[in-house]
Amino acid sequence: MAIHRIESQVTGTVWKVERQAGASLAEGDTILIIESMKMEIPLDAPAGGTLRELLVGEGDPVSEGQVLAVVAS
Repeated sequence: MAIHRIESQVTGTVWKVERQAGASLAEGDTILIIESMKMEIPLDAPAGGTLRELLVGEGDPVSEGQVLAVVAS
């Protein structure tokens, strides 16, 4: 089983959560959307599997490099 820790590429705010912990994911499924400088940036699953952990919620501030979710494939 591979574990993927998904990090934010930008500093911003979690605008919308698309999937909850325990959800099945296909590669490319959007997990959440970050708002940064009035742009919406999707955070997508790097591989198919299960969303093991979602470490942030809507409205939470995030920083570049922060781990936001964990996917097991």
